[in-house]
Amino acid sequence: MTICTLGHLAHREMNKKAPLLTPFKVGNYYLQNRVIMAPLTRRRATEDHVPTDIMRIYYEQRASAGLIISEANNISLQAVGYMNSPGIFTQQQIKAWKPITKAIHDKGGLVFMQLWHVGRVSHPVLQPEGKLPVSSSAITAKGEINTLKGHKQIVAPRALETDEIHRIVNDYKNASLNAIDAGFDGVEIHGANGYLPNQFLHDGSNNRKDKYGGSIENRCRFVLEIVEECCKAIVSDRVGIRLSPSGIYKDMFDFNPVELYEYLIEKLNDYNLAYLHLMEPYVALEPAEKYHRYLKIVTPHFRKIYKGPLITNVGFNFESGNKIIKEGQTDMVAFGKLFISNPDLVERFAKGATLNPLDESTFYYGGKKGYIDYPVMA
Repeated sequence: MTICTLGHLAHREMNKKAPLLTPFKVGNYYLQNRVIMAPLTRRRATEDHVPTDIMRIYYEQRASAGLIISEANNISLQAVGYMNSPGIFTQQQIKAWKPITKAIHDKGGLVFMQLWHVGRVSHPVLQPEGKLPVSSSAITAKGEINTLKGHKQIVAPRALETDEIHRIVNDYKNASLNAIDAGFDGVEIHGANGYLPNQFLHDGSNNRKDKYGGSIENRCRFVLEIVEECCKAIVSDRVGIRLSPSGIYKDMFDFNPVELYEYLIEKLNDYNLAYLHLMEPYVALEPAEKYHRYLKIVTPHFRKIYKGPLITNVGFNFESGNKIIKEGQTDMVAFGKLFISNPDLVERFAKGATLNPLDESTFYYGGKKGYIDYPVMA
């Protein structure tokens, strides 16, 4: 028994020195560790996109993360593409988020809100007055949307008029102010995974002829305007952005993604952001001949370009997360699925404890099951 105990303590001491478990500064915030909770769409809000009390329990359970990045929040009714996803565009939503952020802070945690506009990844059933979803261009994505009326094929969106784009940029700005009002420590702009900012960036979804289309510079304009307005509204070191340079989710494609993201990420250096959050590919880059220009490993390439704090995400565990930080390729690592099934993930990492198995059937809907009932260590 004594030998086992000493071995366990030695393992615990070794893990305490692991890079993931060391502090890090983001903006004016001191993170207790570099284990970041990735944004995870769980769909436990009301049909009116108002956060619920089980969401408070869920986030409070995970407050030991160095930083929680909340699930994506709709910035307007037009932004909606998923049932029961929370929003940040009404006073009722702001009020409902306040006890959640307070619970996280009372546990010593920090939380940024992810801001979301799905663009074409929606359906008239989910849109105000049954209108068409909007996008950079009237190009249809392949796939289905889950609605109260069953699964619906994604429809051709309406291309935004040039003079409409400023209003959406303003929605992002207002959402960032609302997030701070709701008690969040900052915001993350969701620029990944095939949603509206991503649709403007990629030439496979953007064939515009105005100042938001054509050249790489023009296609990046929408994203950079959002960044600019959010930084002006709440201070730049409370603003992060998530990008997926090799993401093909939701039928995304770009002819020259490396050049595109090199330009965009170089421009982001001008803003003194809280962080840049990069996603490694999580959908196979197949067929290979179509995606031969895409990076199979993303973060090390852009680490050479981006000068601020960097988060990487997708497919990491404790060992690989520590390794990529030791190699100097990132500052922090975000974990998604591991945080779903392990509310006390940081503590389990520190003690070398076994991780809980996942119940994937409860990822995107339901109540308490698979949401707030995963066991923590004694």
